[in-house]
Amino acid sequence: MDTTDALTLIQTELYRIAPELMGGELPLNEDLRDAADLDSMDFLRLVAAVSKQSQCIIPEADYPKILTLQDFASYLAQPR
Repeated sequence: MDTTDALTLIQTELYRIAPELMGGELPLNEDLRDAADLDSMDFLRLVAAVSKQSQCIIPEADYPKILTLQDFASYLAQPR
């Protein structure tokens, strides 16, 4: 998966969790929880949904590595 595909996947799952964000533009390098006004449960649901769809296990220890949309997409694009 490349960064563009990863970004599309993250945004798709984010819009399922927070449909009110559709049509708006989220900054790539801002804390995703702040930019999308996600609480901790929404963030966990997002991580779980992306993990399931990408078949990439995202351990809790790696959550600090996926704080922004860009970071999250880059994380998913890394070879495993």
